[in-house]
Amino acid sequence: MKEHEWLKQFVGEWDTSVEVYMEPGKPPMTCKGSETAKMVGGFWVIGEGKAEMMGMPMSSLITLGYDPAKKKYIGTWIDGMSSYLWQYEGTVDEAGKLLTLESSGPCPKSQGKLREFRETVEFKSPDHRIFTSSIKEDDGKWTLIVKGEYTRKK
Repeated sequence: MKEHEWLKQFVGEWDTSVEVYMEPGKPPMTCKGSETAKMVGGFWVIGEGKAEMMGMPMSSLITLGYDPAKKKYIGTWIDGMSSYLWQYEGTVDEAGKLLTLESSGPCPKSQGKLREFRETVEFKSPDHRIFTSSIKEDDGKWTLIVKGEYTRKK
């Protein structure tokens, strides 16, 4: 399927540079790291991330696939800083450049409360992609909380 083919562009070794916006008006926390992504069976891509955040090592694992029955991209995210399993569902735009994933998860601003999240992956070129994560506020507006640049290692 063309959707499974689309996932193959994630495969490879990537350098990552991520900004995390903790509070409005304050400079973001930054972290640099890497991601190694591979295909599993031609249906799934698995990305293993390693970085340092707040002076501590952080690891993450993302899975992405396409569910033909739902006609949606699906996936999960786990990381070493949380016990929460994020579950994604989303679509790719007609141009084939922007993946938008919807999820819900713990609100970093108020413990115990789940919020809606929207995450995007935009391929600027085969060797450069941008990741964003936004949270839906109580007033319905979306606030950017994470922005990451991924550059393919040469």
